Amino acid sequence: MESHVPILLAFFFFFFSGKCLVDAAYPAYFDVTKYGAIADGPWKDACSYSGKSRVWIPQGRYLLSRVEFQGPCKGPIAFLLKGTLLATTDRNYFYDESWITFEYVNRLAVKGHGTFNGQGRFAWPYNYCKRSSQCRSLPPSITFNFVTNSYIANIHSVDSKSVHINMFGCQDFNITNVNLIAPSTSPNTDGIRIGGSSRIRISNSNIATGDDCIAILTGSQYIDISEVSCGPGHGISIGSIGWSHKHEYVNHVWVRDSTFFGSDNGVRIKTWARSAYSEVANIVYRNLKMINVVNPIIIDQHYCPNGPGCQSGESSVQIRDVTFMNIYGDTRTREAVQLICSEAMPCKNIKLIDINLSYNGRGGGAKSACSNVYGSAYGTVLPGGCL
Repeated sequence: MESHVPILLAFFFFFFSGKCLVDAAYPAYFDVTKYGAIADGPWKDACSYSGKSRVWIPQGRYLLSRVEFQGPCKGPIAFLLKGTLLATTDRNYFYDESWITFEYVNRLAVKGHGTFNGQGRFAWPYNYCKRSSQCRSLPPSITFNFVTNSYIANIHSVDSKSVHINMFGCQDFNITNVNLIAPSTSPNTDGIRIGGSSRIRISNSNIATGDDCIAILTGSQYIDISEVSCGPGHGISIGSIGWSHKHEYVNHVWVRDSTFFGSDNGVRIKTWARSAYSEVANIVYRNLKMINVVNPIIIDQHYCPNGPGCQSGESSVQIRDVTFMNIYGDTRTREAVQLICSEAMPCKNIKLIDINLSYNGRGGGAKSACSNVYGSAYGTVLPGGCL
């Protein structure tokens, strides 16, 4: 089947007339179809161009093996995807570090209304991570490492082998109008995973996956999430924090004006027990609608996804200054609000403001489950009983 699709393999390192359309008043376009057997050849030429440049992928279907698009580049650069890129289904490449990587690039734009198809259905049966901690991870579809002053917009990602968009060490990066889709049963298919990054904005996007819609990991701060549709999936999560037994932190996160559809969680903070001192602070969740969500509001400081083998004890992650405001809708479980904090490091200054969550099942109304949490409640808070 793959042999009928144009194959993007190793790139040529030369430049010849016809591959680049240049007008002094406009960006230079580097059309991948002019390169024959291509992968990073157009990128290398575009990146070395002194001025605005565009790597152009026209409509069509293209099979692409693992590739790294590296900077720094001499000017602003765009990756314009109009067609569909298909990841390999060859099992020899299922454990690559990533499928498509952009790194050390400033002023990058990834856009074009095209599709990244990870063809994950061929790889998901080889994900053994729920059965073994020694498993090898499947590759993310798109990885951004140390990318700054950039954005991704109007892009589709379907059936990633694991994470759809993976970010590390990025700054001043906008994600808008993206559509990230994988079946609810697909393992570890986070929509967007952010680590060690700052000033990241995510907006006007639809995320329906088999894991977290958005996962915010240690070293991340000033993360602004708005107008996101999440579900199915595991909600928008901070953490897990504390696994490394080193100091970890997440600071200044805003999640607002978003809707959760049938997700396993709404907004969640999760930390491991027996961690080194770490901190999650200055978090605001505001104007969130829950539709048939399992755990709309949850702080879990005894996070242990795989049961046996987790360390016992209390978490040393300090969670403080967290506000839940104007969160409403319905839940599939009676415990609509769960604030389960550490006995050794209780949660501080937690605020519940105008909460209205109802249980849509039988056997009574919604309720709260809380421990080791200090804070206050304002306005109408249903279910009450925590603060």
